[in-house]
Amino acid sequence: MALCGGVGAMALPSELIVHVFSFLSDRDKLRASAACSRWRECLFYPALWTRLTLRLGGGSNGGGCGSEDRPKLEFLMRKFGSFVRELQLELAPGYGSLGPVDQEPSPVDGSLGPGNQEPSPVDGSLGPVNQEPSPVDQEPSPVNQEPSPGGTDQAPPGRDPHSSRRWREATATYLDQVNLKKLSLYGDTCVLQEEGLLDTSYLQDIHQGDQKIKEIQKLFMELLSSSRQLRWLSCGFMLGLVTPSSLASLSNPSAQSLQHLSLLDHQMAPLICPLEVERLSGLRSLALDFSDLTSELCGLLASPQRAPLHRLSLLLNAPALEGTATDEDWKAMVRVSANLRVYIMALEVDGAELLRVLKPSLPLERLHLDSYSSAVTDGALELVAQQYNKTLTHLLLLRDDGHFPDLSVNRNEDPLVLLAWRCSQLAVLVIHGYTVWSHNLVAISRLRGSSLRVLAVSEESIDFDPDQWTYVEGDPVHNLVKEVSLGLGRVWHPCLDSNLVLSEPTQHFHREMHAFSTGM
Repeated sequence: MALCGGVGAMALPSELIVHVFSFLSDRDKLRASAACSRWRECLFYPALWTRLTLRLGGGSNGGGCGSEDRPKLEFLMRKFGSFVRELQLELAPGYGSLGPVDQEPSPVDGSLGPGNQEPSPVDGSLGPVNQEPSPVDQEPSPVNQEPSPGGTDQAPPGRDPHSSRRWREATATYLDQVNLKKLSLYGDTCVLQEEGLLDTSYLQDIHQGDQKIKEIQKLFMELLSSSRQLRWLSCGFMLGLVTPSSLASLSNPSAQSLQHLSLLDHQMAPLICPLEVERLSGLRSLALDFSDLTSELCGLLASPQRAPLHRLSLLLNAPALEGTATDEDWKAMVRVSANLRVYIMALEVDGAELLRVLKPSLPLERLHLDSYSSAVTDGALELVAQQYNKTLTHLLLLRDDGHFPDLSVNRNEDPLVLLAWRCSQLAVLVIHGYTVWSHNLVAISRLRGSSLRVLAVSEESIDFDPDQWTYVEGDPVHNLVKEVSLGLGRVWHPCLDSNLVLSEPTQHFHREMHAFSTGM
């Protein structure tokens, strides 16, 4: 071990300094490296830069960085690009530059399923974004004596005539060295809605500083063609950034090594054709719009010459069900992929459409029903409980229009209680926007006990029998908390803030799909 003369932190071995750096955010690593030349040398240890998340746009309000931070990205790409194996790019239009992004898990998502017990391997190393200049911006690197990535002697990229040239050079350097194994692209549709851009034609009409979306499209295709051992490719809700021809750019070596593919954009035509899926013979996890899961695609996935599929995530949004998977298609896929499990999120889907989608042979593990106006019927829940009693582990019932329909036609035969009784693997139950009677909530907790790891019910969804206030001693709310806690074998409380239960649907699907797929 190399030792440095002196006392305190300066006397630590280099190996230990690198280990301490591994717990810091990307921004804090850069700041710590400005302490001395030796710490800066430790900054270039490859293991510190295997995972990187960047955000396009968003500014200080959106979690990204201003245009003056682009030189910092150039610095990261030049120095650490060849080390990065997992790259996540998030789109937040309206500002137009790249920078590190915060990790902001949903309070509910943090406990949904085994895949969520640890931070995402892509997101886990990201630190806060702020407007303070990093110390690394004021000190030249002793390794190569290059100017700092954000020094005050450089004009903002939007005004610097050399900025575009430097950006292209940094990108070219990165592409020459790229050895990605994991690439994740996600469009923040929340930001799009806030900026009023979601209803416009497409992002091709939106300028991002001095770059157009087509330049980012080209960069994405260059990344795919330059990749050699890509195993994870996720493109979610990019609203035009990813085109149907993008996947054709994927190199043949990556097509053979790819194990996870996620292509989701509910406002575009299909982003993948069966011919491209045929080329990806090693896929074990797939996520796409439900309308894209045609009988032809199911036939390819059921081929015995392919690797068995383990995870399938489907987004159901105002479905066009003609030509989609039939029960025979599901049977064929299950015969080839015995361990196949399916996650479905249905957005604004009524009970009749849901009944057409939920085929008996579908190996459903997670079901998320989210709506603003349409409501789930007791018949749909009865069907779920009967058909998926051996596979269902997650059920989320969310509704956000201010009305709380009662699912129990007969309070003594509540469909949620029957579902909890029949579905022996149920581990996560989240409810908001439907009336849940207190005695039924107690029954659910007693039926599932400690195996129900997450029971999240908003306080405004819980109702009490009028008789309880007359015949039960004490505060009914206190008694409910006590009884449910006893049933679960741990302390339980209803969610006082509905925002802890509700989340923007596409964000939730992106996170839950990631946890579902990495947990296979």
